Amino acid sequence: QMQLVESGGRLVQAGGSLRLSCTARIGDYSTYHSAWFRQAPGKEREFVAGISRGGGFTNYADSVKGRFIISRDNVKNTIYLQMNVLKPEDTAVYYCAAGGSIASRSEAYDYWGQGTQVTVSA
Repeated sequence: QMQLVESGGRLVQAGGSLRLSCTARIGDYSTYHSAWFRQAPGKEREFVAGISRGGGFTNYADSVKGRFIISRDNVKNTIYLQMNVLKPEDTAVYYCAAGGSIASRSEAYDYWGQGTQVTVSA
């Protein structure tokens, strides 16, 4: 059983930076592959970035490649999403997830956080 809690979302101006965190309050995060997804109003949830258990492999959606960085600290039971050069189209609720495989499909993940709102103003 895993309980994931995101934090760090807020209002930021376009071009700015933000770092999201996701901490496993219950469970050992290091045993799971992890990812960030996001969902904008009226749109489907989409994959943003993923990271393997040990942190040695990462992958990104094309829309964020070169701007976002996913990382993890297994000692702190936490994954991060560093978001740079933010754009208004990055506005969404961001969710962290944990699962037994690393994939861009939401169905691959078993555990989800409650989400944190990121709003990027023009």
